[in-house]
Amino acid sequence: MDQILDNQREFFKNGQTKDLKYRKRKLKDLRQNILLFQDEIVQALYQDFKKSSFESMASEVGVVIDELNLHIKKLTFWAKPKRIQPVLVNFPSTAKIYPEAYGQILIISPWNYPFNLAITPLIGAVAAGNTAVIKASEYAPHTAKVIAKIIAKSFDKQHVTVIEGDASTAQKLLELKWNYIFFTGSSVVGKYVYQAAAKNLTPVSLELGGKSPVIIDKTANLKLAAKRIVWGKFLNAGQTCIAPDYVLIPSKISTEFIAFLKTEIVSAYGENPEKSKDYPRIINTKNFNRLQRMLQDPQLVFGGKTNSDDLYISPSIILNPEAESEIMQYEIFGPILPIITYDTQEEMEHKLQENQNPLAFYIFSNDKKMQKYLINKYPFGGGVINDVIVHFINNRLPFGGVGDSGLGSYHGKHSFDTFSHHKSMVKRANWLDIPIRYVPSSKLKHKLLKFFLMR
Repeated sequence: MDQILDNQREFFKNGQTKDLKYRKRKLKDLRQNILLFQDEIVQALYQDFKKSSFESMASEVGVVIDELNLHIKKLTFWAKPKRIQPVLVNFPSTAKIYPEAYGQILIISPWNYPFNLAITPLIGAVAAGNTAVIKASEYAPHTAKVIAKIIAKSFDKQHVTVIEGDASTAQKLLELKWNYIFFTGSSVVGKYVYQAAAKNLTPVSLELGGKSPVIIDKTANLKLAAKRIVWGKFLNAGQTCIAPDYVLIPSKISTEFIAFLKTEIVSAYGENPEKSKDYPRIINTKNFNRLQRMLQDPQLVFGGKTNSDDLYISPSIILNPEAESEIMQYEIFGPILPIITYDTQEEMEHKLQENQNPLAFYIFSNDKKMQKYLINKYPFGGGVINDVIVHFINNRLPFGGVGDSGLGSYHGKHSFDTFSHHKSMVKRANWLDIPIRYVPSSKLKHKLLKFFLMR
């Protein structure tokens, strides 16, 4: 690992990654090889999750290709120094911001979207002119091998390389001195990554998670809300960091809403989702057992079927679980949806306060005042009104968390900016030198100083 990092430092020093044409060519090579190996990517995701071809193309390969297309198209413009309006006190002068690569980037990717969440940050790192090491998740080994194959074919290993291994490998990588660390995963591990980075004053992006709520009020279209929530909740069998974690809904309409949910689940996955080609599996036994414990809740009103041999857990609904239960204390990260009823707005807000700073926040309401109120009152990473998850798809929006749900953001230009240091420069002219700043001071200089700086 030390040798890999040393080699990347030398490669970076030779200045090749500063060449915009080179960066674009590498991004195009990456795009070409992803398209070339897309069938292998889909097959690997099926082997790791039983993820369908449709879901793999929509949530993994397609998203990455869209991100690549945007970077290839916009990179020249993004990389140009940006002229900034100078201040009067510096007259005569010009000011610019120069985006500059950090250097050596470590990307630690998760298992839940193992292709997308490894390659998407890499695109920004390469576009900004960095070298990179991807630590692929050991929990999705088939996908990790395809990623390694694509990267080896697209880049010189001194530019970008993939390292496979378990948590001890990640720990050893974190002991090295990087110029930037990008981590996607749990809050628990994220804190460890942050501590490791702090030892070397290394800047970080932490893409974490949390309990992302869905708030439904009496003005919502319940049938359409149920359809969209079922899609977003059970995508990837609920193993999505921005999946709806729980639903808050008025008691008077909860029965009707749950009936719609059941209908939509059957419509999407059939009477037996275990046989559906579109329903993935839980990633491993550890997570299966954790989710199975949650299903012991006596308020289970739908689903609850499991198959440990196949790591299958059916789409499940739990009504009003206890606030102290495991399902309400921790991010679920699986196909279990708690429905929490409320009778007053104050009761709803109290429940929201119990899980602060979620990564995502979803509002189903046609009341504009309520929409505005909730957006302004609660801090969260990003959100959607009358749908779920779709903000992730728009790569013109920054994606990231706040507080316990993360630090920093990326996607599109925000990825380029994340992996760039923005270097500020002022260029002074020599044809005039206003003496106001120089000592000795005087009453006139004092008045002029106040005029320029305190207007």
